[in-house]
Parts: sequence; structure tokens; C-alpha cells
Amino acid sequence: MRRSHSFVSGAAAGVLAGAALVLALAAPALADGGDDGFTIKDPRIKESSGLAASRVHPGVYWTHNDSDDGPYLYAVDSRTGRTVATVTMSGVGAPRDVEAISLGPDGDLYVGDIGDNLGGSWDHVWIYKLPEPKVLKDQTIRATQYVVKYSDGPRNAEALMVHPKTGRVYIADKNEDGGHLYEGPAELSASSTNVFKPVATVDLWVTDGAFSPDGRQLAVRGYFGGIAYSWNDGRIKRLERLNVPLQGQGESITYTPDGSKLLYGSEGADSGVEPEDAPGAAGSGSNSSSKGGGSATGGGSGDGTSGQVKIGAIAVAALFAVVFGFKRLLRRR
Repeated sequence: MRRSHSFVSGAAAGVLAGAALVLALAAPALADGGDDGFTIKDPRIKESSGLAASRVHPGVYWTHNDSDDGPYLYAVDSRTGRTVATVTMSGVGAPRDVEAISLGPDGDLYVGDIGDNLGGSWDHVWIYKLPEPKVLKDQTIRATQYVVKYSDGPRNAEALMVHPKTGRVYIADKNEDGGHLYEGPAELSASSTNVFKPVATVDLWVTDGAFSPDGRQLAVRGYFGGIAYSWNDGRIKRLERLNVPLQGQGESITYTPDGSKLLYGSEGADSGVEPEDAPGAAGSGSNSSSKGGGSATGGGSGDGTSGQVKIGAIAVAALFAVVFGFKRLLRRR
């Protein structure tokens, strides 16, 4: 998410740059290997803000930039980290702040132009839907554009999830003090406004979310942590904390097609996509908090790498705390 050009934004950008440097020094390099993690090598992709596993192209993940990039989607081969197709969406005008991507049971890609750089002041946002291409090549595909409003007023959001069984679209708003899960209509309408209504509380500052392939779990992530919920037909129940890896500006999450792992992505040039076992998967354990749950005091085996990551996490957490505390102070003035 790109914020308005102000002194606070400049300070935040400086802190994030410092955080990225800390991570580069503290974290081990990623191997390029699909479900074992990969690095996005396309120099055009500097603000990867969403991630979705292809259903028809094994090992391929769809992503997009945050804002100021245009109507583009990128198909990245996780075995090499290279872009194997660029899709240009037509029929959608000029995207404003694209923050999320998800695949529906109909085989269509759903793209969430749902960010709000002005902190929840736009009276509507958009969702774009287009068929996932059967052939991976650079091409233009016409998308359907849907107008979205929230029943309780405008808000900023970065997470859009399509349920893999019902096809219903959900959005989680981004709020420092925790937000809500919003449910869209049973079917989106291209001819009228689609009103999303809050159906559950989400105890996290959400930057992305994803449904498990079987539709039984919902995973949401933030910068320093994540939560897994059981779905229960929308009556979500907290299962456990997610072991979110430490990243410079973590803004994406998706399940692997078999549901065994969660892949976490981040903004930044040559950004890494890192895997963790999904809740309930073999080897994940029943209590993610024993692994640190993405907190700044994440555990480890005690080796040198774990120690470096722990130090880096503490440093980054402190940097973020300073910026967000400063922002709150300014809001009170």
C-alpha cells in the first residue's frame, strides 16, 4: 500500500528501507524451488501486494504491483522466479490501488482494487474478474468490473478472498486496532453497486488473506503475525497463530494448490516468497505459538541463523513501533 506524499510517509519509507536492510543482513537467502520458496526476479515487480496459486499451470503464481503500475498481472514460475506471462486487463479503466488477487471456483481471477491511500475516503472501490488464461503468454484479456461499497462506510482494505466452493467474495479491512471480515452478495453484479457487510471481527491489522483449497480454513496475515480461522460456513473460529516469516513489508499470502503450505510474499525488488506449513499439515504442529507465530521473539533451534533472525525481528518491530507511534501522535494534534 502506497501512502500519500507527506512528512510521515517519508519517515515511514525511511524506516521501511532500514527494516529491509536489517532483513537482508539477518535473514538467510531463499532457495528457488516452488513450494520451498522462491524469489521474484522480474524488475518490474517492485511492490508485489497479492499472490494466488494457478489452478491450471502447476508451479505458477499470479501477482501484481500495488499502485501506479497499470492494469497488469504477472504469472511467475516458482521454479525460476521469472515472469512467464504478463496479462493486461482491458475494460477496467485506470486501477487506483490494487491490493489483492484470488482465484474462484469458476477458474476466474478476482483482482481487488480495494486499497485506499487516503485512509478510507473513497466512496467506492472495485473488483475485476477475468478468466485465468489457458496459455501462458503476454496477452490482453477483457475483465468485468464490479463497483463495491461497504454497508458501514468507506475503509481501507488489502485482503480479498474468494471462497473456493461457494465463489462468494470476502474482504478484510486494514485497521491498526483490528478490523472486520466483509461478505459480498451471493453473486456480484456488474450493473449495480455490490454492498459488502461485516460478518465477523478479525483481530489483526490485515494485509492479505487466503482460503485453504478445501474451503475449511481462512488464513489472514499482517506485517508481524497471522491468524488461522476455521471457516464453519462463515462463522469463523480462531484456530491458532500463524508462523509468519519476518519480511520487509509482508503484504501477500496464498496456499499451495495441495493446501500443505502457506506462501508469504513481500513488497520490494527481488522480493522473496517464503513457505511455512499450513495449519493441520504434517509437521506444522498444533501450536504455532511455539514457533513464535510471526512475533518479534520467534523461537528457533538456537543456531546462528535463528539468532540473527531474532535480532532482526526485534529491530524491525522497534522501527515500526516508532513510526506508528509517531503517526498516532500526529493524528491527535
